[in-house]
Amino acid sequence: TVGTQTDYRDGEAQTDPYSPEYIVHSASIPELLTLATLTWGRGLPAGLAEVEMIERARAKRAWEASLPPLDSASQIAKRRKMMDDMEKKEWAFREQEIEKLQELRLEVLKKLLWRRKEKENELDFKRLDAQWQNHQRALEEKLKKNQHNCALMVRKLIAKRKNVRGKLMRRDIIEDYADFASQTYAPLSRIGYFPDNHAERYMVKNYYLNTFAGLCELEATLPNSVTQVQIQAPKPKCSTTKTGFIRRSARLEAELAQVHQALLDKKNKVKEPKKPLRFLEKIEKPVPQPPTPSLEKPSIEEEETELAVICLQKLLRGRAVQNMMFEGKEKRLELIQELRTTHALQEDVQLLIKAEKQETLALQQQHDLHMHKLSQIESHLAWAEGRTLANMFDFLSKELLRLQEEQRIHAFVMLAERQRRMREAEESGRRQVEEMQRQEEDEIFRQVREGELHQSTVDSYLEDIILSSMENTAEEQAKEEIQRMAVEINDIAYEMENRRTRLQSEEIVAELVYSFLIPEIEKNSFKEKGKES
Repeated sequence: TVGTQTDYRDGEAQTDPYSPEYIVHSASIPELLTLATLTWGRGLPAGLAEVEMIERARAKRAWEASLPPLDSASQIAKRRKMMDDMEKKEWAFREQEIEKLQELRLEVLKKLLWRRKEKENELDFKRLDAQWQNHQRALEEKLKKNQHNCALMVRKLIAKRKNVRGKLMRRDIIEDYADFASQTYAPLSRIGYFPDNHAERYMVKNYYLNTFAGLCELEATLPNSVTQVQIQAPKPKCSTTKTGFIRRSARLEAELAQVHQALLDKKNKVKEPKKPLRFLEKIEKPVPQPPTPSLEKPSIEEEETELAVICLQKLLRGRAVQNMMFEGKEKRLELIQELRTTHALQEDVQLLIKAEKQETLALQQQHDLHMHKLSQIESHLAWAEGRTLANMFDFLSKELLRLQEEQRIHAFVMLAERQRRMREAEESGRRQVEEMQRQEEDEIFRQVREGELHQSTVDSYLEDIILSSMENTAEEQAKEEIQRMAVEINDIAYEMENRRTRLQSEEIVAELVYSFLIPEIEKNSFKEKGKES
């Protein structure tokens, strides 16, 4: 009687589909009951494989209905032939299914190999990309360093070009302070000035703010109204309850009073008179600052004169040093002549030493050239050797991977072949058991039919008695005959034993071995080979 609606869809709350109870009449067997083994998720909803299985089941039921009855030998032979043909078809179908499964496994294996190859290629690409990035980073760093060196050399060249003649330039302090881009306001760090090194000099240091005693003194000078604040709670304009809440009636009265006051203010509003014009007031200008003193720039003639004086001073000082050296030489002239005479005697030895030195240098240079050539040859050989070894190792590693994959695939194929043979052996054993059961059933059925149609109970009883008596008498006669024949055979055998020679006995033994022992050994070896396979 009450309708409800959930917050979820039916698909979220649905489990397995509902299967109602059913009753089957004894006379009919519906085809739908043959699909009772299929459940939701295991065959349902039906796909292509399930539809093929249903069609095969229908064809098999139609074939079973078309089998001939077991009422005559010809019908039995026809029935057996039809059953053999059907069994061959089933075996062919099973082989096709096994081949399909093997093909699917091979496809899955190919996909796995392809994915692994793609992953390896991706890793190789990432590795090469990382190496390329490192190489590019190194190139960029080298380029930045070259650009920095280039800028440094360009600045040096520009500085040299400004003063090609080597003139002395005085510093113009006024021009430096007038230009805010000069070294006075913005010194360059490459010159050696770092403005952040002494940043503590620009900090404000106050005794009253940085020390506790100063803070106490500063607090003592302040009035009490600043340090000790007294706040009074505002009184409510409306009446409140004991708990401090405003009543609704009081709130309404306050709102009505505010509206009434606003209306009265608007009604009694008086226009403000216009403000009178203001007179002009004189604004005194500040006293102008005195002009900045400036120095007269010296003339070009004075600069040239000063530079000439400086050059003259350099010449005089150099000449004075030269005169001092000449006077010292004159004072020590005898010592110099003595040293020259001693060195004159050693000139021949020095020439020999110089010649040996030149020869040694030439030999060393030849040795260096020879070693350089050898190192170049060795480097080329090492490069060719490394390239050959790299190609060989690459080929061997690829061949190893290929052989491993081939062995794995061969192992999979062998496993599939082994499973197929085991299934064939199981099916053949099952088929032999079914054949034996069918023969037993046929024999039982034949005997039952013969007993019911041609013989009676009394005849069978008398026949059994007669047969038992005949079997007893035949058995006794056979025993007597066997004993008599055994005595005769023993006599003949003893007589032949006494008459035969060694060659005849060896022939008899060889015939026994050939006819009994060798076939038995071959049969046992064949059984062992079958078990091993």
